[in-house]
Amino acid sequence: MSNEALTMRGPVHGTKEAKRVAVGSGVGAVIETYDFIGFGTAAALYFGTAFFPGADPVTGTLASFATLGVGFAARPLGGIIGGHLGDKLGRKPVLVASLILMGLATFAIGLLPTYSQVGLLAPALLVLVRIIQGLAFGAEWGGAILMSYEHAPWRKKGQFTGIVQAGFPVGLLLANLVFLSSVGLGSEWAWRVPFLASIVLVAVGLIIRSKVPESPVFEDVKAKGDIVKSPIVEVIKTDWRNIVRGIGLRIAETAGYAVSVTYMISYLHTNNLADKTETLVALCIAAGIGIFATYFWGKLTDRVGRRPVYIWSTAFAVVFGIPMFMLVNTGVFLLIIATIVIAYAVCQNSLAGAQGAWFPELFQAKTRSSGASLSYQISAMVSGFTPFITTLLFVSMGWMGPALLFSVYAAIGLWAALITRETWGKRERALAEEAASKTPQTVNA
Repeated sequence: MSNEALTMRGPVHGTKEAKRVAVGSGVGAVIETYDFIGFGTAAALYFGTAFFPGADPVTGTLASFATLGVGFAARPLGGIIGGHLGDKLGRKPVLVASLILMGLATFAIGLLPTYSQVGLLAPALLVLVRIIQGLAFGAEWGGAILMSYEHAPWRKKGQFTGIVQAGFPVGLLLANLVFLSSVGLGSEWAWRVPFLASIVLVAVGLIIRSKVPESPVFEDVKAKGDIVKSPIVEVIKTDWRNIVRGIGLRIAETAGYAVSVTYMISYLHTNNLADKTETLVALCIAAGIGIFATYFWGKLTDRVGRRPVYIWSTAFAVVFGIPMFMLVNTGVFLLIIATIVIAYAVCQNSLAGAQGAWFPELFQAKTRSSGASLSYQISAMVSGFTPFITTLLFVSMGWMGPALLFSVYAAIGLWAALITRETWGKRERALAEEAASKTPQTVNA
């Protein structure tokens, strides 16, 4: 890789706003994750009875998880729209618009009537707002991660994008803390309050994001007249192999999370291994550790490369699937906590930490938003319906079905890591060091 190619990553030492952009993008990620993941918690614990009553517990869980999956199915379309606009109009407009859309949809969930109030209209409305959530969340990631990546110093791309990626466990922690505190409000208000409360976070996020400057890389592409007429068509035509590789890389992380966290919430509850409070406490502990773990993994990729972190983490996850369920099946609360922490902070956070820098580096600057967003969001369809599939596997195979599925997802990620090029190897790091030593550092990035 030449210094010219490295230049398309932004200024050598980053911009003077690099830290503020990373934090601003991370705050937005916190809010949107709170909104989107909160739906998963509610689907696992409450929506089965609120929107699909009259069925046995397993059928109600399947129905609520199917609704959860609809949002994930909408994410690729959101990624296409957000990626296209990010390459055509800029990264910042996508950041603001996606946050507004997500905030309004999430607040609306807290106002929805239940099945007992309006019958079949209730689940229909739930599906509608979930689709809107999916569109917003699909558009969110590409804009947030690219803003941070393209403002960051060459040698600290993993560290700065790690701040954004750490916003997701923060959102997970906040969502579960609110759900934990609302347990005593009764079966209906226990899930309504967390969604209604999100409007406060959205207001804060909009204030922060409105002050974030546009990406210097996009401004450079625009100044050179390199904006592509149809970024989605262009990236599929020229970079479809990297899109496929990215999908494989992401499946291990997002679909693995769907088994080890989203489905695990329901598994612990329905099998009387832990009550709602204990399950939420375990998730809060894992999310709290995950905040620091994600940042650490992102920073580590700056030192050793993106690929090694991915290979070792997915290899570990392959062998962890069966032990993960064996440990929680003991019903020992401390082992349950330890298992969820390992599944989240190691198996998931390590991959998320590496993705922040690796995905943008796989694509050219002029189609980077479209390419990274497509890879990231198409895989979300798999993860979205994973809790539904996992529940079916449990019915037919017992806990071994979900355990093997987790390992299969990890194996897909391992295979993808092995066939994907390293974008921050020894040669790239050496070139970056040389460029840094020759370029005056005018800002403290």
